[in-house]
Amino acid sequence: MTYVVTENCIKCKYMDCVEVCPVDCFYVGENMLVIHPDECIDCGVCEPECPAEAIVPDSDDQATAWLELNRTYAAQWPNITRKGEAPPDADEWKDKPGKKELFSPNPG
Repeated sequence: MTYVVTENCIKCKYMDCVEVCPVDCFYVGENMLVIHPDECIDCGVCEPECPAEAIVPDSDDQATAWLELNRTYAAQWPNITRKGEAPPDADEWKDKPGKKELFSPNPG
């Protein structure tokens, strides 16, 4: 089992989850983070740290659509191990539905 970053992270990218990860399995894109599913040890410490509630276990129905996206972009984007600055408008995007079309494939 693994944890998956979902649509709620898009345009929020708070990064609170990054520093608590004991195996450094987060990767950073232009407007969201992803978790490398083969590196995640399923410890779950990242899930409660996310203010946007964007991290779910892969057993959650929300994860199905996002697991392969996490796998794909974790192989392309740079690894992130320290919390950075969230976008200045992150709070405005938090809890907004329908952000999938705003996803950027560009690395962070």
